[in-house]
Amino acid sequence: MGANDLPLASRLGRWLHRWGAHPDDHKHPAANTDVAALPLPPRLTLPLAQHIGAPARPEVEVGARVLRGQLLASAQGPISAPIHAPSSGTIAGIVDVPVPHPSGLSGTAILLDTDGLDEAVTMAETDPWTLAPADIARRVAEAGIVGLGGATFPAAVKLSGGQKHKTPTLVLNGGECEPYLSCDDRLMRERPAEVIDGARIILRAIEGRHILIGVEKNKPEAIAALALAAAAFPEVEIVPVPARYPMGSEKQLVSWLTGKEIPAGGLPADIGVVVQNVGTAAAIHRAIRHGEALIRRIVTVSGGAIRTPRNIEVRIGTPLAALIDFCGGTIAPVARWVLGGPMMGLAIDTLDLPIIKGSGGLLALTAAETARPGSAGPCIHCASCASACPIGLMPLEMAAHIRSDDLLGALALGLRDCIGCGTCSYVCPSRIPLVHYFNHAKGELAAQDRAKLRQDAIRQLVDARAARMEQEAREKAEVAARRKAERERAKAEAAAKAAAQAPLSPARPAEETPA
Repeated sequence: MGANDLPLASRLGRWLHRWGAHPDDHKHPAANTDVAALPLPPRLTLPLAQHIGAPARPEVEVGARVLRGQLLASAQGPISAPIHAPSSGTIAGIVDVPVPHPSGLSGTAILLDTDGLDEAVTMAETDPWTLAPADIARRVAEAGIVGLGGATFPAAVKLSGGQKHKTPTLVLNGGECEPYLSCDDRLMRERPAEVIDGARIILRAIEGRHILIGVEKNKPEAIAALALAAAAFPEVEIVPVPARYPMGSEKQLVSWLTGKEIPAGGLPADIGVVVQNVGTAAAIHRAIRHGEALIRRIVTVSGGAIRTPRNIEVRIGTPLAALIDFCGGTIAPVARWVLGGPMMGLAIDTLDLPIIKGSGGLLALTAAETARPGSAGPCIHCASCASACPIGLMPLEMAAHIRSDDLLGALALGLRDCIGCGTCSYVCPSRIPLVHYFNHAKGELAAQDRAKLRQDAIRQLVDARAARMEQEAREKAEVAARRKAERERAKAEAAAKAAAQAPLSPARPAEETPA
């Protein structure tokens, strides 16, 4: 029997053990505590760029009073998302402030001073089954919903794409493979009906037929809760998946659940699949059923330095310091603050940053949790990085090209397919920071792309100016030639007219010849 003759589960099982890692999950005790609501802070900071795509455009002025759910900034273009007021209060400013971003640079944000009243705009209840698929996508876009698994891609774009292409399958990502994070786990345990209803609304929007919800096996309570909530809906299937990092990655989860592989450089839609996060599904439930914009999310606060690790429901824009205070502060020196998970999250050096739509966790890690003994050493050619790569890339070879400033060589080896999961760095016995090379290279390539776009734009402007000047010169020459011809014609006409009007001269008599 050949490898391809094995049952699908056996083939996938063999495939699974060729990639990924299994770091300590550190999900407890936060995963065992109920979600608590964080009190409103005095000020909310709302960056205009909380999503992939163009930043939102402000629609309010400083000094205006706003209500919870009111539109503060509208989407700019098809890949963008609006921002809404998480509570009632007064717009205190629209300024540049530090924002959660790998660059560490500031960004424009709306400052909202809350008034403690939490007054809301009128929100209409809607039966989603009375809405056309396009109406669902439109309302999801208007609610500012983005992927809450961390990617922050505008959710409505996927719904609209599902309507254009044949996408019979919705995959709901409940993997949550990042260590420490358990916000999705608590959501699935405590609000499974919202997740299932949101998934069914998405299925209607993409006109699909089947829902697969993948949940890692280390979340038995979540699996049981979802199964109970989905019992009446035969189109929904809850599928336990192995607890292996990065199973929560889109490509790995789709491959495991469907047996199909997303092509390099392709999208799930290419194989008839739309992928959304369980938190996104719950947000879509609230937006469609209750008219609620995306103004809150669940955040895991954990790490060895936190006094009381827990999951908190937080208004978007809340300062990180407020979450730490709510958890009782720290009980040990913090070696590293991380926004998100430890594998793909963002290391930060201040708690003045706000929670944004894609913030799933805030970690206070001790030195023992961050230390990796020894500095980076030479490669021993063990191929652990290649075996662990979930995409099937050759990390060491790509890193060698990048160290030699050969970005094109790294591109040829599949650099753009790297998902930045950090598994290669995690398993490397020589502690080579491979993922840092890849992130640096992708940043350089992005900068080159932006520079090329600028150069192309400048060249187009120069070409347009040259063409415009040539056209103007041609038009001036044509005008000059026309005027000259008109002058000559007028001169000729005048001469002809003058000649026609002149009196005829009498004939001169012939002179007599003398005899």
